[in-house]
Amino acid sequence: MGAYTGPGQYSITIGRQMKNIVLVVLNRFHLMATVAWTGGIAFILFIAMPSAKELLGSEASKVMAIISRRFTSLANKIILLLIGTGISIILLKGGFDFNPELFALKHTAVLLMIIIHFYRGLVLAPRIQRAQAAQKPKLQNLSLSLVKVNLVLGVGVLLLSQL
Repeated sequence: MGAYTGPGQYSITIGRQMKNIVLVVLNRFHLMATVAWTGGIAFILFIAMPSAKELLGSEASKVMAIISRRFTSLANKIILLLIGTGISIILLKGGFDFNPELFALKHTAVLLMIIIHFYRGLVLAPRIQRAQAAQKPKLQNLSLSLVKVNLVLGVGVLLLSQL
């Protein structure tokens, strides 16, 4: 450090340091939220569903409906956290200081994930519940395919986040 120049010198340094600390914390929460959402999807696809089918057979869909309802509630909160931390990061940085093409690609994938998430929960799930027995498997397969798409998108977002 240079020579002492007056009482404001240290407050400016502390202000910048605090801003940097807040940015680090926000970035970590943003990344953890993305990992939690994507990891939750992977858990459902690779652990919960196969285990429920193995243990319960044709009754597995009842357990998966409960798990999905709980995970949907968590994912809704994660989406809010992602939006809040993302906006806060941009505001604290004073705008965009990163590759705009990469930013657009990553956030297009996130937007698609959010659209798929809410489509499944608000449109497809009620349609599955109201469907006749012959239609349910087709709608359930569509829902499962959309979950798989979200997993691929989520992994892509995580990979793009590290560039």
